[in-house]
Amino acid sequence: MDKKIFVINGTGGSGKDTFVNFISKYAKVFNVSSVDKVKEIASYCGWNGKKEEKDRKFLSDLKALLTNYNDYPFHDIMKKIDYFYQSNDEIMFIHIREPEEILKVVEASGAKTILIKRKNLDNINSNTSDMNVDNYNYDYYINNDSTLEDFEEKAKEFLENIKTKKL
Repeated sequence: MDKKIFVINGTGGSGKDTFVNFISKYAKVFNVSSVDKVKEIASYCGWNGKKEEKDRKFLSDLKALLTNYNDYPFHDIMKKIDYFYQSNDEIMFIHIREPEEILKVVEASGAKTILIKRKNLDNINSNTSDMNVDNYNYDYYINNDSTLEDFEEKAKEFLENIKTKKL
């Protein structure tokens, strides 16, 4: 299988990490987020790792500041993409919330995009990153609306389709 890069998104609790974990059972996966370094910087400022509304807003605002200052989150992702191409991993998942950041990574890397959807899940509107999750035209939409077993089957089917180049 050729190396594949996917930007994955979905509101908090939609199942992004679960989807990636299911894929990693059957393929070598490199999983990163555009806020990995932002979280590291936030911890120096006293952030305790929680994901409450004020924490989400803090991380979103900090990422926006870093993006506006020197595009640090984007440059960090590009370094991770370079690493991925040198690794033995087959699939890279990049978690990105902001539509403009998704577009930059797609244009720079040729990544495809995935939105994980889950019914009856409230959108998070406390910050601009989370509130704009749906404002992008994704390549793939995956519904996480039934059992974990069914969701794992969807992940396996997705993987099989990208391996056979049906997607």
